Amino acid sequence: MLDEVAVKRYVVPLREGGSLPGLVEAEDLASYVMKFTGAGQGRKTLVAEVVCGRLARALGFRVPELVALDLDPVIGLGEPDPEVQGLIKASGGTNLGMRYLSGALGFDPLAYGVDPLEAGRVVWFDALINNVDRSWRNPNMLVWHGDLWLIDHGASMIWHHNWRGAPAWADKPYDASDHALARYAPDIAAAAAELAPRVTEAMLAEAVADVPDVWLTDEPGFDSPDAVRRAYVETLHARVATIHERIALPEGGADQARPSAPGWLTPGAGR
Repeated sequence: MLDEVAVKRYVVPLREGGSLPGLVEAEDLASYVMKFTGAGQGRKTLVAEVVCGRLARALGFRVPELVALDLDPVIGLGEPDPEVQGLIKASGGTNLGMRYLSGALGFDPLAYGVDPLEAGRVVWFDALINNVDRSWRNPNMLVWHGDLWLIDHGASMIWHHNWRGAPAWADKPYDASDHALARYAPDIAAAAAELAPRVTEAMLAEAVADVPDVWLTDEPGFDSPDAVRRAYVETLHARVATIHERIALPEGGADQARPSAPGWLTPGAGR
C-alpha cells in the first residue's frame, strides 16, 4: 500500500487544468503536489494515478513518489479563495500526493532530445494505459537533474468510467498522432519486445494493490475493492500482447510547436 502521511500545511493552489491540485507540506517534512478526492474528476483520477504510476515505476520509468495524504479540512480555514476552501472541505481523509520535484522544468522538445528507444518506450506505455493526455500541447513530462520524468496519469484508463464496456478496450487502437514524443521516431517494436513480456498479471496485481480501499469501495457492479482490482488487472493484461500493432503515429513527424509547462512550474508557484 501507499505510505500514509498527514498534511501539515497547505501552501498554494496549482491552477493546472480543472482539478486544482495544491502544493502542501506533510509531516515527513516533504512537499507534495496533492490531488483531491473532492475535485470534479472524482476518485477515479486518483486511482488512475496510482495504478499507472506504480506500473510505470515497475517498468523503469521515472515517476514522482506517490503517497496517501491524510487531510484534515481544518487546514483550509485560512485559505482566502472560496473555491479552494470548498475543495479542501470536501476532501477530508485520504488524498493523493506526488513528491514535488523542486527545480524541475517542463519538457520542451526544442531544448531536450529523446532518443527513439526511449520515445518508443513512453509511447508504448501510454498506449497500454490509453493515456490521452501527453500531447505536444500538454506533454505532462518534466526534466529534473537532466532526466525525463512522467507525471499526471489521471486521464488514463478511460474504460474504468464504464466498466461494462471495458472488455472491448483490449482491441482498440491508440492514436499517437498528437503525442509529445511522436516527432522522435519512437521505436515501438523495440519497446514492445522489451516491455510487454514484463507486464505480467502479477506485476499488474502489485500495482493495483496500492490503491486505497476507500477509493474502490461501492463501485457499481462490484462487490468488493478486490473485485475492482481484478478488473483493472484483466483489462490491462488483455491489451499487453498486441497493443503495439495498433499504435497510430503521424506520417512525417508530429507538430513542432512548443508544449506548455505544468502550472506549478510558473514563477511564484512555490511561494
